[in-house]
Amino acid sequence: MFHRRKKEHSTLPLSNNTETPTTMPPTNYTSTFLRNRTPPFKSFLFVLSLLLNIYLLLVLWAPSSSTLPPTTLISRLSPTTRRHVIFAIASSSLSWPRRLPYLRLWYSPNTTRAFAFLDALPLNSSSGSSSPPVVISGDTAGFPYTFRGGLRSAIRVARVVKEVVDRNESHVRWFVFGDDDTVFFVDNVVRMLAKYDHERWFYVGSNSESYDQNVKYSFEMAFGGGGFAISYSLARVLARVLDSCLRRYGHLYGSDSRIYSCLAELGVGLTHEPGFHQLDMRGNLFGMLAAHPLSPLLSLHHLDAVEPLFPNMDRVQALEHLIAAANIDPARILQQTVCYDRSNSLTFSVSWGFAIQVYQGNELLPDLLSLQRTFVPWRRGSKVDPNFMFNTRDYPRDPCKRPSVFFLKSVTSDKGGIWSNYSRHVGNCFESNATQIKLIIVFSRKLEMKALRRQCCDVLPSSNDTISLHIRQCEIDELISMQS
Repeated sequence: MFHRRKKEHSTLPLSNNTETPTTMPPTNYTSTFLRNRTPPFKSFLFVLSLLLNIYLLLVLWAPSSSTLPPTTLISRLSPTTRRHVIFAIASSSLSWPRRLPYLRLWYSPNTTRAFAFLDALPLNSSSGSSSPPVVISGDTAGFPYTFRGGLRSAIRVARVVKEVVDRNESHVRWFVFGDDDTVFFVDNVVRMLAKYDHERWFYVGSNSESYDQNVKYSFEMAFGGGGFAISYSLARVLARVLDSCLRRYGHLYGSDSRIYSCLAELGVGLTHEPGFHQLDMRGNLFGMLAAHPLSPLLSLHHLDAVEPLFPNMDRVQALEHLIAAANIDPARILQQTVCYDRSNSLTFSVSWGFAIQVYQGNELLPDLLSLQRTFVPWRRGSKVDPNFMFNTRDYPRDPCKRPSVFFLKSVTSDKGGIWSNYSRHVGNCFESNATQIKLIIVFSRKLEMKALRRQCCDVLPSSNDTISLHIRQCEIDELISMQS
């Protein structure tokens, strides 16, 4: 059936397109072939090597959005600065006069871009250049509001998102929304937003400190009083569809619920940043400020419902005192550091720019990270459960069982570093090593807002009534504890 063909060797020179023979050619021909092919073969290797190097440079060294997490992708164009962020503040003609002092604490006409949206001009409309420009909101009478006992102004406040976008301001990357009694720490807000790519859809904020408030509304909603941010690319789309959402959600209570619901319909979830503080609590905030989370302080809200942050000051003076320290080292404000003095058996819990607590004996770090309950829930009543979104511990009713407390007195800085001074406010009732101290001086260097790790602290040689502490970066394997 099938006949085998006799194998033959070609005696003609091989062209570039001729296939290699199945049997080995004679030795003398092979040498001639390789000698003639050597220059093209070297050129081929050179080109291949060059292409491979170019590929490695492009893939391994060039920034690529596909190889970086979207939540940490920094803009390729230029760093995000204050001029790229617009603050849109919801206010009213009635609340505007008494909330102006809060606004003037953080707003700067030369460096901060902001607008205040009111229902009408206040009686005293001469706010001056020290407060944001006033914009009168549009009419919202055509939108439904059916929440019994609620405030219809929630619709107007929600539409601030659309109205500020429709202004078509230039060079905007982020919009930040808040109330007129919200104090923003602008440098921290800008640096936090710089972590994210404004060309992608981001909804950044935090929920309430109150567990019950989150159950009632949502654990995934950014509470508007604490403030939240929306990237420019997302805000433009949200502005186009917001009015249709407002017609569907007339049954909701607040403006932030409406924004959250519309963003949910767009398929966008909340990116949590714990530095936004709704402050759904009342009373004394000492326990919260003395153990702030390991995150930059971004905002404080509901300031009319809490006591002044520092003793012997009114609310505005106390906030001004805190902001003065924040202006010197924004990233470090309220960051907690714990120092151990083994020789005197003392533990120092430092909330930088606010207060220092001095304990007699060894207080373990995890115990100091939980918040002392110096505050009460937002809702009043004997049946209200004090459930919060963080670990808490009792604040001793007996003053003799409390640590000695030193509040911030002053902050100075130069090229060498930063010195913050804390003077005694209250002390223990019994005689101890802590009762001898009258002043604590803390030396530190400006904290960079990178991946945060709690810093370490050394107790320096000091006099009897003055203690000096040095806050520094921890060594790689260093533990924050009273070493035995």
